[in-house]
Amino acid sequence: MPDTSPTKWHLAHTTWFFETLVLQAFAPGHRPVDERYAKLFNSYYESLGPRHPRPQRGLLTRPSLGEVLAYRTAVDEALDTFTAAADADTWARAAPLLDLGLHHEQQHQELLLTDILHLLSLNPLAPAYGSAAPGLTRGQTQGWWESAGGAFDIGHAAAEGFAFDNETPRHEVRLAPFALSRSLVTNREVQAFIADGGYRRAEWWLSDGWATVQAQGWEAPLYWASPNTRFSLQGETAVDPDEPACHLSFYEAAALAAWAGARLPTEFEWEAAARAWGETPHASPAQCFGAVWQWTRSSYDPYPRFRPWSGAVAEYNGKFMVGQLVLRGSSFATPAGHARLSYRNFFPPAARWQFSGLRLARDLDAGL
Repeated sequence: MPDTSPTKWHLAHTTWFFETLVLQAFAPGHRPVDERYAKLFNSYYESLGPRHPRPQRGLLTRPSLGEVLAYRTAVDEALDTFTAAADADTWARAAPLLDLGLHHEQQHQELLLTDILHLLSLNPLAPAYGSAAPGLTRGQTQGWWESAGGAFDIGHAAAEGFAFDNETPRHEVRLAPFALSRSLVTNREVQAFIADGGYRRAEWWLSDGWATVQAQGWEAPLYWASPNTRFSLQGETAVDPDEPACHLSFYEAAALAAWAGARLPTEFEWEAAARAWGETPHASPAQCFGAVWQWTRSSYDPYPRFRPWSGAVAEYNGKFMVGQLVLRGSSFATPAGHARLSYRNFFPPAARWQFSGLRLARDLDAGL
């Protein structure tokens, strides 16, 4: 699939990120380990030169895995030397990019698993990533939470630590009265949707979604072989009706919500509710974190007065703010320490190979 990348490429790209944006920018006399790698492992940075086409990354038989691992070792050692010797001024300028590089690598740690899962799913032998691979767990809360609406502060606050530029600036939004489900939509509900002809009846689907269902022949979430079996990192397994639904596109999430007589929340409703519930990545009974990313009805747009980072990393987020939808929370595959309330994940509406699901929202009367 054009959207996925081989494990070897992820390993090399995250290494290239540190070498290019930290070592070549701040370490005196650093020379690239291999100048050819710039074209091979640049992802989308126009300002940093030409790139190998993304859909062809899987055709890169060279450099070998051994060469890529040697590249990582060389860059790690150079980073150790640089950080030990950098003066205060150099460190002040380089540290934010080192920090960004660490969070960038955490993003790719999750992408590694999504891409590996997709690759293994295409193998007729249905190999498992591992019996002890991370997996979904059941939720602990039920029911609806009701909000009278009003003014809410949304986005990253400086005191909360690292954030990507797309999470800023913190700003106030006004919300109408709404309710948000304290639980995620489960496989049981997806099974009922399928049994009710959900993938065969146009009335619940957005126009583009229905066209995609017909063109792609969707009959169930990605990796479902039937309403009762699926492929996961553990291999072929039974569908657990009580697990959160996963591998849903935005189109499927919106259709499921419409079928349930509800809708998807906006990203602002999601954040307001999660803050009110006291949800954190380490304590999340409503599964805002640690289960599946949750589609919202919000377009991936800049916040008011948004300003991208300067330099090459200005391309990190801002230029993708068109034609994509926001997902909130985190998944079971998100590295520890990477999730936060203000995090804005984003994908095109047809993307379903990610660990993505949904929770429901609905409008309330203004007289609440």
